[in-house]
Amino acid sequence: MFENMDWIGAMRSSPVMIVILGCSILTLGYALERYLYFFKRRGNPDGMLEDALEQVRAGRLPEAARTCSNCKHPAGVVAAQALRNTHLPEEAQEDKLQIALSEQRLLLERNLGWLGTMGNTAPLIGLLGTVWGIMRAFHDMARTGSAGPSVVAAGVAEALFTTAAGLLVAVPAVMIYNQFVRRVAVMLTVAENHARQLRIALLDSGAESGRRPATRATAGSPATLRHAPRLADGAEEAA
Repeated sequence: MFENMDWIGAMRSSPVMIVILGCSILTLGYALERYLYFFKRRGNPDGMLEDALEQVRAGRLPEAARTCSNCKHPAGVVAAQALRNTHLPEEAQEDKLQIALSEQRLLLERNLGWLGTMGNTAPLIGLLGTVWGIMRAFHDMARTGSAGPSVVAAGVAEALFTTAAGLLVAVPAVMIYNQFVRRVAVMLTVAENHARQLRIALLDSGAESGRRPATRATAGSPATLRHAPRLADGAEEAA
């Protein structure tokens, strides 16, 4: 059916089809751009987390921050921000974490609004083409004074064709948009969870270092020898 369709003629006779063609080009372009961006930022957040946890538990915070920064996944940026702000109060650290997550959300959701707009608008544009084709059919009927099939066929065909074209653009756009929105949510959730795991590991390592018992002075140690003359002097004065 579509191979026998006069696409060039449909474009010339229906300005709505030109708009739908533009929407399809924009949808394809933004979908490819977002796919390549997500592909570049996939990274390996789980491997980054394992390496950073080992470094945090060993007390090598600068190395852990560099390990996180080298990860292209959003978890790397967020985790590095959490490790670099350990000197701040707890509320300030939480604010910094949320700011980092918001910045990553802005980068990940860039141009997704266009895909959602195309998915919602393309059917309405196709409906406009339907109305345009029916108007054309009635115009041809009034011009010829006849209501034969050959007179109204062109207008009805244009109406149905623009409706189908609008749906062909809208359905893939909505599917791609939902897929990208789901991926954004997953990546941000992984980023937040990994950053919080590193903060917990950092707190645990600090608590363990604080619970280490102090070394007690034993007999013969330097501390005991320093106090020995004083004890002897006190005994002589008492005598």
